[in-house]
Amino acid sequence: MPAPVAEPPAGERLAPTTSAAEAEDALRAASTSVQAELTARAERAHGDAKAVLAATAQMATDSMLIKSAVKHIAAGSSAERAIWDAAASVAEMLHNLGGYMAERATDLFDVRSRIVAELRGVAAPGIPASATPFVLVAEDLAPADTATLDPEQVIALVTSGGGPQSHTAIIARALGLPAVVAAVGADAVADGAEIYVDGTTGSIVVDPGEQEVAAASAWATTASRLGEFDGNGRTADGHLVPLLANVGGAKDAVIAAAAGAQGVGLLRTEFCFLGRDAEPSTQEQVEAYRGVLDAFGGKKVVVRTLDAGADKPLPFLTDATEPNPALGVRGYRTDWTTPGVLERQLAAIATAAAGSTAEVWVMAPMIATVEEAERFASMCAAAGLTTPGVMVEVPSAALRSEHVLAHVEFASLGTNDLTQYTMAADRQLGPLAALNSPWQPAVLQLIGMTVAGAVAEGHGKPVGVCGEAAADPALAVVLVGLGIATLSMTPRALAAVGAVLASVTLAQASALAQLALAAPSAAAAKESVRSRLPILAELGL
Repeated sequence: MPAPVAEPPAGERLAPTTSAAEAEDALRAASTSVQAELTARAERAHGDAKAVLAATAQMATDSMLIKSAVKHIAAGSSAERAIWDAAASVAEMLHNLGGYMAERATDLFDVRSRIVAELRGVAAPGIPASATPFVLVAEDLAPADTATLDPEQVIALVTSGGGPQSHTAIIARALGLPAVVAAVGADAVADGAEIYVDGTTGSIVVDPGEQEVAAASAWATTASRLGEFDGNGRTADGHLVPLLANVGGAKDAVIAAAAGAQGVGLLRTEFCFLGRDAEPSTQEQVEAYRGVLDAFGGKKVVVRTLDAGADKPLPFLTDATEPNPALGVRGYRTDWTTPGVLERQLAAIATAAAGSTAEVWVMAPMIATVEEAERFASMCAAAGLTTPGVMVEVPSAALRSEHVLAHVEFASLGTNDLTQYTMAADRQLGPLAALNSPWQPAVLQLIGMTVAGAVAEGHGKPVGVCGEAAADPALAVVLVGLGIATLSMTPRALAAVGAVLASVTLAQASALAQLALAAPSAAAAKESVRSRLPILAELGL
């Protein structure tokens, strides 16, 4: 990545020929221009990328940020210095909030750099241009960068910051890009160096030798073989494991259907809400949801109700001043503080479902208690939705799954959040990457307990996984061995997961799951399972 936008000189004052009013006008025009550019990028993006960009675009004209900058201008600062200092103050507040909000400080600094670049009349920071494909090395990538990566041009990512569940890592998976995050020493790699990147092992080799060159060539061949999924997820002995897709809108759904996904295991409805100052109308929501349902006529589509809060704040629904937003009012809990939004969303989902042949299931995020599950099921029934479910992301829901699932029809595990809450480790932080692995035996044990509760007392309720863990072919085998009924993932992972699952019997998957549960650490669990799946090496996985 090119050098970041240089900081304006400390104490830089307004030019004698520029009035405070003129500087303020220039600042507001620049912030509006940056917001428009980021919004345009969001419209061209899909799924996670679209949501990340829409949220970042809001920051460019954030009232707190702009008002603070205007005060600096009134005190004599140049517009560039004013927005620089104002953003520093807001970022400090976000850092103090911790959790997801601390991660938003990185996005704010990206917005600041773009506004300063606009004021200076220079190009905004971003992905470098190149006549040939390249490996992109950076400290970290801003949402605006990751959301617009061209996988034909950028063939791999290496960052010294971030974590395995950071937005950079998630979007890299969605694009099918090999990526290594939290890579020590990445900043020292010289521009123009030839490097070998293995996203499976997390290894980077500068000036690779014949062995690495041969491995990269072999992977190119293997990747072409893994480009298609036949639409039938199953083990070697015929045990059916439907492989579904995570989508963020109609465009994503069309791509997922073309990739052979057997349905949608997670429809992120935030795409209707992010980047807006007011709640979308019922009709707007109906049209948006129907676009996804139409792509999967006759198949299951699991709709997650609005997961606002934490790293997805909404001005009309969430409180940005929460001291710890990852543990605050988010997901289902927003109905406590702003009742009506969830009820109207359920009505919109029901209307969209009534005009479709898709089999619509609905689940609420951040369910923690039996009472919450029971109330959500009642709200679904009132809306005419007959298959209510819950996301299991909070350890309490896993521990009490027998009682939670007595009131709903299914559960879906959000392994990203379940891992960070179980391990008390912010999933965005590189230094905590080892803790924040879904291979942690404690996390696997909670998954097993969720499944056990689902079948207790004759419930027989299906439990799926829609978190990032489902896209790891080796971990997918373990999840099936633990009793998981369906796996939902980025469409790019379908072929690899399908191929690895088809190489083992259900009994073998169960044995590997027990091996992982007995391991003393996440690394040991992963190594022990991978060493017993020779197909991974054959496929370059």
